[in-house]
Amino acid sequence: MSTILIIDDEHSIRSTLASVLEDEKYKVFTAEDALIGMEILNQEIIDIIFLDVLLPKLGGIEALEKIKKEWPAIEIVMISGHANIDMAVRAVKFGAFDFLEKPLSLDRILTICRNALAIKKLREENKNLKRYNNLTGHEIIGTSAAVKNIRETIKQAAESDARILITGENGVGKEIVARAVHLGSTRAENPFIDVNCAAIPETLIESELFGHEKGAFTDAISRRKGRFELAGGGTLFLDEIGDMSLSAQAKVLRVIQEQKIERVGGEKTIETDVRIIAATNQDLEKACEKGFFRQDLFFRLNVIPIHIPPLRERLEDIPMLLAHFLKQLKVEVVLKNDALDTLAAHNWPGNVRELKNLAERISVMHRGESICGHELQKLLNKKVRKPGNSGSCLPEDILDRTFNDARESFEKCYLEFHFLKNGSIISKTAEAIGIYSSNLHAKLRKYSITTSSQNNDAKEET
Repeated sequence: MSTILIIDDEHSIRSTLASVLEDEKYKVFTAEDALIGMEILNQEIIDIIFLDVLLPKLGGIEALEKIKKEWPAIEIVMISGHANIDMAVRAVKFGAFDFLEKPLSLDRILTICRNALAIKKLREENKNLKRYNNLTGHEIIGTSAAVKNIRETIKQAAESDARILITGENGVGKEIVARAVHLGSTRAENPFIDVNCAAIPETLIESELFGHEKGAFTDAISRRKGRFELAGGGTLFLDEIGDMSLSAQAKVLRVIQEQKIERVGGEKTIETDVRIIAATNQDLEKACEKGFFRQDLFFRLNVIPIHIPPLRERLEDIPMLLAHFLKQLKVEVVLKNDALDTLAAHNWPGNVRELKNLAERISVMHRGESICGHELQKLLNKKVRKPGNSGSCLPEDILDRTFNDARESFEKCYLEFHFLKNGSIISKTAEAIGIYSSNLHAKLRKYSITTSSQNNDAKEET
């Protein structure tokens, strides 16, 4: 339900506007001056404000400027019985959506509400489009039995609101599958909101998911909607959910059970209507056995499992995928037979993402109407220089990976090297690399770095 705030010192105007807007199923708040109005803004999330120009205590134009600085997403319509050109120009300069003269036309009010909400929705959609403009598209491309099965599962799953758990290695296209489900569902016209659980610090994940109230923590300078609210009526994609903290897992489980959330620092309960699709590159069943992931949450998420096999297990899909990526890049090149053999012989540790990178490399570095196996081999074998043995565990395709994947690969290699260098003693390793032992414990568990001496070290530290 869209929310509207009316700030006007005339009771009759507040009452009349509120009555008309409530009849149109808007949720309406009223205030007799701008200071009271801003108190309401600190407590409620407002979509549109009707703001009188001549107000006691704080004038409407000054209030407009203050509100736009603190709540820039709110659309503000100025109203006045003493309007002039200069005043209208100032209002527009400070971000007013429209300027109305009294006496007010109720039809005009309703039209402005619809237009303002439509503009607000377009801005949010545009923001989402910009975030996804690097995606390869939503097509599930390939002729392998695995891909055909995934397409059929997507078609069946999209018709329901059942939760989905997508599993597979990094780079196989889990987000593409999630978006395909969303676009095939009845929620397609509503938001698709993603959360990369691995990229958000543990201290901020709850704020990102559930939102926060002003003053809930040091940097909470204003109220903020969380991803559950932003995804209202649509789909929430929880990527890399295996990296979510146990505390956040418990709260997500509660939301799934009750369909309600509370913002961080808030007491108000907010109903939610979202479809949850989760994804992970981890074995969550093993994570449950080790106590890193809640078993009850796993069962809640794993209603419809979709596993995406790595590219090396569906080699017949590679020519079609590469042709698709080259077409997107407007590159016309014929693959010779030995080039196809080279593609089939490669291990593809970076999966579909690595194949897309190869297509981009071909578009930049190759000249000619065809490409042979030898030329393709050169483009595939870009190696990373390794400083002696210290970087020997770094994957050769690390420069082709996303920042988060590359960072995790480096972090695992770095920890393995220093852990072994320091005799597999946690306290000694933590001191050598400058982190707390408890943090090192957590990271070793995350990357499954264990040795026979780790248990001895735990005894030593206790």
